[in-house]
Order: sequence, then structure tokens, then C-alpha cells
Amino acid sequence: MRAAIWLLLLFAVAVAGALFAGNNQGTVTLFWPPYRVDLSLNLVVLLLVGSFFFVHAVMRALSALLDLPRQALRWRTQQKERAMHAALLESISHLLAGRYLRARKAADDVLAQEASLASSGHKPANGAQLRALAHIVAGESAHALQDRAGRDEHLKEALDQASAREAQETRDGALLRAARWALDDREPENAIRLLQDLPLGAGRRTLALRTRLRASRQAGQPMEALETARLLAKHHGFSPVAARSILRGLAIDLLNGAYDVAQLHRAWSALEPAERQMAEVAIHAAQRLTSLGGDAHVAREWLLPVWEQQAELADNLRIKLVCALEEGMDSLDATWLARIEAAQKANPRDATLQYLAGMACMKRQLWGKAQQLLTQAALSLHDAKLHRNAWRAVAELAEQREDASAAALAWKRAAGE
Repeated sequence: MRAAIWLLLLFAVAVAGALFAGNNQGTVTLFWPPYRVDLSLNLVVLLLVGSFFFVHAVMRALSALLDLPRQALRWRTQQKERAMHAALLESISHLLAGRYLRARKAADDVLAQEASLASSGHKPANGAQLRALAHIVAGESAHALQDRAGRDEHLKEALDQASAREAQETRDGALLRAARWALDDREPENAIRLLQDLPLGAGRRTLALRTRLRASRQAGQPMEALETARLLAKHHGFSPVAARSILRGLAIDLLNGAYDVAQLHRAWSALEPAERQMAEVAIHAAQRLTSLGGDAHVAREWLLPVWEQQAELADNLRIKLVCALEEGMDSLDATWLARIEAAQKANPRDATLQYLAGMACMKRQLWGKAQQLLTQAALSLHDAKLHRNAWRAVAELAEQREDASAAALAWKRAAGE
């Protein structure tokens, strides 16, 4: 369509020109004494138009000729910038490939080329960010080569170059890399200090939280590590299974850091309800409380949510739960005795529940029932500790009945003979 329109316009111009020039009888006379020159008006118009185009072409040619030095300088600058960017890409590629010496050399080439451009008065676009990236690559390479002095120098330069507002993301990246280097050097306090220099938004990114978690664990700060792990789990920084495992481990570390009953109560209060309901955490807390001489009634309160779901627990956790309850058996009340008996009657063939019910009856001086339950449990238990304890209890009951032969047999089985 556009070609057709241009063709019609061309024909219109041609027709207009023909109509104007075909019947134009005008002349132009030039007087140059003693001469007189008569020229056709059409010829004069053509000469004027031709002169205009000729002068325009000459001026363009002169402009292009005079602009050649500037274009040559611009071309040389572009070539240097391209070589600089190529060197940066090469340094990153060598770093990813583990060729740290070459990566460091390429990063130094980037800095040298950028300095050369700056000295000639041609600063590249985003020069500060480019220099910061080159220093980060060089610092990473120096860290891999165990050159701490060179690494720290490059880090300082990277932070100085990335101080501009437009290079904020690069500065955040430099701080995160520096924190990771500090962790590799087993300097968690330095890593935490570097992470604290991050802006609030950057400090809540997944990478920053992972680094903070690792630093807190290295520094022996279980509460800080637990709070960081909660944030990571909330923002889906871990898979659900991994998040549960990490939270469980950190909660146990927090409980292990308590060295008296008051500290243990504070640590338990610092846990979230979901963490307190984890079987491993509750059992460990109850055992820790008992070992510190705490109240057995409180320990059983902590174990109650786990007890209510004991049928769903794995065998090893059920055995740990039974051991934790057995440690406070001397102060077992009627309510807990009823719970244990109800669970044992609901699953009469469970040797672990038979053992727990038998020990509970023994502590409540229900000798006959304890003898029956413990004997049945001892014949079916697979856990070595519970098996040994069951036969030991049977032997003690036999000694109370003054049945020496039964006591001797039970002691022999408790000894594993």
C-alpha cells in the first residue's frame, strides 16, 4: 500500500512538473557588461536545485571527513569496553569451573582495562558496579586460594565501589559472600556482623537467612538459630521434612543448653506449641528435667501430648517415651496409672505397654498384676535395656515372695545367659 501511494505521488509530481515546465515561456537574463546572457527559467530552476544538492553533498562529505578522528576514538573505546566485558565473563566462567588463578587474572585484567578507560576520560556505563563485580570475583578466587589478605583487600574495594545507590544489590551480594567466607574460616561472629550490615529486606532473603542460621549454629546460639530456622520454614526455605528435622534438632540443642531447672523451664517456654508436640523434643525435655532433679509431674505434663499419640509413634520413639515415663515412676499418680492401664488394655499384645503397665503396678505395690505383666513383657521385648529391666523386676518380685529358684532364673535371664 505504501509503495502504491509513493508511486501515485511520483506520478503527480511528474505531471505537475510537466505542466509547469512544458508551457513555461519565462526567461532569466543576466547582464554582465558588455555581455548579456539569456537563460530559460526551467534551466535556472534546474541549476538552482542541482547547486543545492551539490553543496549539501559537499558539506556532508566535509563533515564526515572532519568527524573521522572522533569516530576512530569512539571505535577504539567500544573495542576496549567489549574486551573488558569479555574479560569479566571469562573470569566468571573460570571461577565457576574452579580455575581460580585464571579467574583472578581475568578479573585483574578487567580492573586494569577499566582504569585505562577512566584515565582517558571515557568512563564506561555502570563502571562502579562493574568494578565491584570484578573485585568480588577476584576475592572469591583469593578465598579459594587461601589468600586472606588479597581476599580482604578485594572485599574492601568491592564495598567501596558498590556504595552508590544504583549498585546496592551488588553491595548486598558482596556482604553475603563475605559472610560465607567468614563461616568457612570458622569466624561466625564476623559473619553475623556482616549480615547485620545488610538492609532489612535483604536480611530476610532466603540466602541471608541460611547464612545466618549456619552462623548462629557455629557461634553456639541455639535460640537465634531456632528463630532463623522458623523464618526459613515460614518462607519455604526448606522442604517440610527438612524443616521439621532442623527445628527438632535446634530445639533439642536449646534444651541441652539449660543447666538447671529454671533455665530448662525458660527454654521450654521459648519453644512454639508445634515444637513442644514433637515427640523427640518432648521426650528429651522430660528426660532433661528428670536428670536435673525437676518435678516429675511437670515432666509427665510435657509428655502428655506425645502419650496421646503414642500409638502412631515409631518403635524407637515409643521405647524412649516408656523410658522417660519410667524415670518418674516413683511419683506416678492415679490418673497416669489409669492412662497406662487403658492403653495396655486397648493393645494387650504390645510388650512395651505391658512393660510400662507392669512397672507402674510394681511401683503402686500391685505385686500380682505386676508379676503377670512383666513376665509376659520380658518374653516378648526386643529392646535389650527394657528386656533386662523387665527380668530384673521379675527377680525382685520373686525375692519378695521368697521364691529363690524363680528369682535366680530371672536374674540369669536379666544377665543375658
